[in-house]
Amino acid sequence: MVVNDLGGSVTGTGSDVGPAEIVTSEIRERGGVAVADTNSVSTPEGGAELVAHAMDSFGRLDIVVNNAGIIQDAPFADMTPDRLDAVLDVHVKGAFNVTRPAWSIMEAQRYGRVVHTTSLSGLVGQAGQTNYGTAKAGLLGLTRVLALEGKDSGITVNAVAPTAVTRMMLQAMENATDGASDPESLEIFTSHMRRLDPDLVSPVVAYLAHETCSVTGQVFSAGGGAVSRLFLGRTPGIHVPDLTIEDVAAQLDDILAEPGYTVPMTTAEEMVHIFQA
Repeated sequence: MVVNDLGGSVTGTGSDVGPAEIVTSEIRERGGVAVADTNSVSTPEGGAELVAHAMDSFGRLDIVVNNAGIIQDAPFADMTPDRLDAVLDVHVKGAFNVTRPAWSIMEAQRYGRVVHTTSLSGLVGQAGQTNYGTAKAGLLGLTRVLALEGKDSGITVNAVAPTAVTRMMLQAMENATDGASDPESLEIFTSHMRRLDPDLVSPVVAYLAHETCSVTGQVFSAGGGAVSRLFLGRTPGIHVPDLTIEDVAAQLDDILAEPGYTVPMTTAEEMVHIFQA
């Protein structure tokens, strides 16, 4: 295993070789083989160096887990281009910068496993996280496209939306509450926090990275021992040959109604539904 961590803060500032070295040492102590890497995945050069480090160390690359992330939360009115770019660079471009050089290796060997870390903040939304939510939603698109492109080369690509107590989660919650919380709410939150051990997310990631896993293009919610599939659904909706704005307004409830929904896996499948209608 190559353990990559720039070692910066949750907001993306600074760097420290310590975190990557600590995890590498823990793996070795348990009988594993690991090397530490401190390249920044936010640049194409950093991603390429990371992949090269893996190949130089082990001569083969089978699994990529894109888990790098930072947060720079702010209400949309206070969101700046710099805050947006910084988060997109790590989450979306970081996944691209690492997976791109790894992809050619996986295609050549006709095998690979890619796991992205997305978030409910991007898939269902979270106030105050315009940049983070946008980045995490972008990883959904990357997951779906790469799953289709890798299908004939033995490469599976999936995503996990974790709920776990991490430095980033604690920082995000502090931002959301602005450091204020009444004792009763804090007690309830703390009791649930004990159940959100990151160890209860790892089995899902490990399975999606395993050679026996054939599922691809899916997103899994994981936290506290609960695992679910997340998906985009298409309602049966309406079909009016000469559709007008009045038709949309009058039949909005039918458009929104969920019973009978389908789950298109490609744009072609969605077009089929449209033509059938």
